[in-house]
Amino acid sequence: MWVFSSLLDFFLEHGYFAVFGVLLLCGFGLPVPEDVTLVAGGVISAFGKTNVHIMFFVGMAGVMVGDSVVFLAGYFKGDVIRNWKFVKKYLNEKRYTLVQEKFMKYGKWVVFMARFMPGLRTPIFFTAGFSKRVSFFRFFFTDFLAAIISVPVWVYLGYFLANNFDELFRWVHRGQIFIFVLLGIVITAVIFFYYRKKIQVSLD
Repeated sequence: MWVFSSLLDFFLEHGYFAVFGVLLLCGFGLPVPEDVTLVAGGVISAFGKTNVHIMFFVGMAGVMVGDSVVFLAGYFKGDVIRNWKFVKKYLNEKRYTLVQEKFMKYGKWVVFMARFMPGLRTPIFFTAGFSKRVSFFRFFFTDFLAAIISVPVWVYLGYFLANNFDELFRWVHRGQIFIFVLLGIVITAVIFFYYRKKIQVSLD
């Protein structure tokens, strides 16, 4: 995987700042897989270049800042930015309509699910800001809940399997399934406690 090798060399040379910068650009739509970036951050920690726990916080910061900038760009300058030539090509009318339909159907939960939808993540966050259907606080909180599920999985996966790249790449391919299973457990737990509390209130 040449992307991984290139990121690894770059991160080994520049450390935390490089990981943060690439994640920031991923938020803007850079066609580099966010999961591979986070895994590479974990690997350089295993090599002793960085501390893995600090790398986790750097990963969270890069993800959240990138996502927030995209949201705020849509919120304050969405009408101008949508007319930029390269943005029109990336966020074409068909994709924009698809995102709007998802907002109409699922509301703020689209922001949560967008973290697990690489092709639609940036358009959804931009549209969330542009449409003003979601406040920035709610956007940030919802995106944070999603990121806290995915980011540690990738960083610590890279850290613990750094000495066996073949096994690491196998787990990277399985990782998305693992995250969706974890996501399912979290959602089930939230629904369970929500309805449990609702039932207790009605009984009282």
